[in-house]
Amino acid sequence: MDVAMFTVGPLQENCFVLRADAEAKTAVIVDPGEEPEKLLAGVEQMGVTLEAILLTHTHFDHVGAVAPVARATGAPVYCPVLERGILADINRYVFAGMGPYESWEAERTVEGGEHLSLAGLEFDVVFTPGHSPGHVTYACPDHGVMASGDVLFESSVGRSDLPGGDHDVLMQSIAGLLAAYPDETTVLPGHMGTTTLGRERATNPFLQ
Repeated sequence: MDVAMFTVGPLQENCFVLRADAEAKTAVIVDPGEEPEKLLAGVEQMGVTLEAILLTHTHFDHVGAVAPVARATGAPVYCPVLERGILADINRYVFAGMGPYESWEAERTVEGGEHLSLAGLEFDVVFTPGHSPGHVTYACPDHGVMASGDVLFESSVGRSDLPGGDHDVLMQSIAGLLAAYPDETTVLPGHMGTTTLGRERATNPFLQ
């Protein structure tokens, strides 16, 4: 898999463009959070057509660029079903001093348990609530990669003090990922650096 990471916005959110290999002409983008011009320029430089916009959850730092990217590319937006209404009225859920952002009506919804075939990649959609009520993780086991959004970070875990968050549920979600996928799985998190499940199992203080 060819992975391009773009860190965007004041909260330094990681957006990923994923394609099957460096020669592939189609791709998906995960969590376009801010700076749509930067993201669209990156997509153009890669020479790919976006087949889908995949959202792990709808906190504003992960969806602020959804509308302009969707409009510019025509790619359908896949949104957690429990959070579709947030994306459709995003400015009601923005911290003071941030935004404004453009809302978007998602063309597709996911809830976990789906299998998606997009841009030559096969994704398991895993329901991983705790950081937000509808949060999902997109795992690509054929390539040993998962986009974990704000569930699992390098040496940390997602915060659970926002509306709809629950620390115990979050830890159950992480335990489910650790049980389902091998240690060598690369984790593409919504913030900070990339890591692996095995590294976090062994060293993450929140998982000890």
